[in-house]
Amino acid sequence: MGTFIGQLIGFAVIVLIMMKYVVPPVRKLMLERQAAVRAELEESANAAKRLADADVFRAQRVAEGRLEASHIIDEAESDSVRIAEQLRIQGGVEAERIGVQGGQQVLLLRSQLVRELRGELGAEALGRAGEIVKAYVADPVELSGTVDRFLDELETMAPRVKASVVGRTDLRPASRDAQAAVLAKFNEQVAPLGVDDLSRFAEELAAVYSLLRKEPVLARHLGEAGGAEAKGQLLNRLLANQVGPVALAILGAAVSARWSATDDFVACVQYLARLGLLERAEREQQVDEVADQLFRFGRVLAAQPRLTSLLSDYQEPVTARVALLDSILGAGSGVNPTTKALLTQTVTLLHGARADDAVLDLAELSVARSGEIVAEVSAAADLTAAQRIRLTELLTRIYHSPVSVHQVIDPRLLGGLTVTVGDEVIEGSLSSRLAAAATKIPS
Repeated sequence: MGTFIGQLIGFAVIVLIMMKYVVPPVRKLMLERQAAVRAELEESANAAKRLADADVFRAQRVAEGRLEASHIIDEAESDSVRIAEQLRIQGGVEAERIGVQGGQQVLLLRSQLVRELRGELGAEALGRAGEIVKAYVADPVELSGTVDRFLDELETMAPRVKASVVGRTDLRPASRDAQAAVLAKFNEQVAPLGVDDLSRFAEELAAVYSLLRKEPVLARHLGEAGGAEAKGQLLNRLLANQVGPVALAILGAAVSARWSATDDFVACVQYLARLGLLERAEREQQVDEVADQLFRFGRVLAAQPRLTSLLSDYQEPVTARVALLDSILGAGSGVNPTTKALLTQTVTLLHGARADDAVLDLAELSVARSGEIVAEVSAAADLTAAQRIRLTELLTRIYHSPVSVHQVIDPRLLGGLTVTVGDEVIEGSLSSRLAAAATKIPS
């Protein structure tokens, strides 16, 4: 019995301990768990509500999307109709533009084809005309007849063509008067000189010209206006022992004259050097031969541009260019010594000019010394004596001055003549007329 009671008491103590220390934490834990479960249930309910709301919102958006899609479809259909109409209108306009442009292109191609056909027909006709002309002038009598017809036309030009002056025409009055005074002094001083003295005089003047070109300050002092006495003293100090008395006297007249420009004074010195050799040719009665050879050499230079460039190349020493000239005018060439001296002097004194132009000026000067005008006549064949006489008479009457005719044979002219006097050209060749006709052919 006692054991039972003791066990009962122990059990009661255990129950009390558990009620005091175990049950409260367990109860608390259970309460917390219940609260958590309750919270989860509330959250689940809220989630379910949100899900329902989301379903409602989705349904609304789907409905709105379907409505919007319906609107877009309606607008697309409307736009498709509008765009189709615009494309139809634009296509019509573009088709019309292409039609107009095509019509213009057709007209352009037609006009171009017509022009090409005209050009081909004109070229064919011109070629045929050239063949007929060549066959025509193959007969010497007919060829001579083309020259006679040109002379007939030239005779009608006499009242219309003005006289031409060979030589420099660009001198201002002061330089022109100065040059006239120097030439008068030249004629006075060289009259008693012999042939060798004239050659020496030309060499001295050429050397003075080279000096003036190398020393522009000296040239400016000697060529400036005023101070004739001072310039004469300067000239004597510099050249008294370098040149002869005749050259010194003529140079003294040059520095005492009043020049418009220094270049006119320097050019006059070169002019005097040329006149010295031409005077020598006159003394030896070789002026015509010298003039003819100068013209012939000028034509050689005109036909050989490379040779002209070599003789005019200022980068090369003068000795090299003179050596080239000597090789051309070597022994056996039949060149007059005065001609060779003039050409050598010209190449040596070249300054800013081409050799062919300088030789042409020299040739014209050689003829102008006798008061004649130079006429270079190009013909397909040699003129007869009667034609040359008639041409000389006509040109003399036209230019109111004696004319020296120098003929050039050029078969390319076919017929007729081309007359060149200074800068004036009287064109009357058959080739020039064919060329003029060619310029009128549509291109």
